[in-house]
Amino acid sequence: MTQTIITHQDTLGTLWMIGWLFTIGYLRLSFWKGVLAFIVWPYYMGKNFRKE
Repeated sequence: MTQTIITHQDTLGTLWMIGWLFTIGYLRLSFWKGVLAFIVWPYYMGKNFRKE
């Protein structure tokens, strides 16, 4: 029987979330604008960085 080891590294995701929260705080967005940014911003980031 073979043993499989799965490692999960979430450092990059954690840094992304810290940067996102810093940006929301730095811009002094209201709660609902922050929620909207949470939904819309990743879409535009993905659209900008996708490979064509």
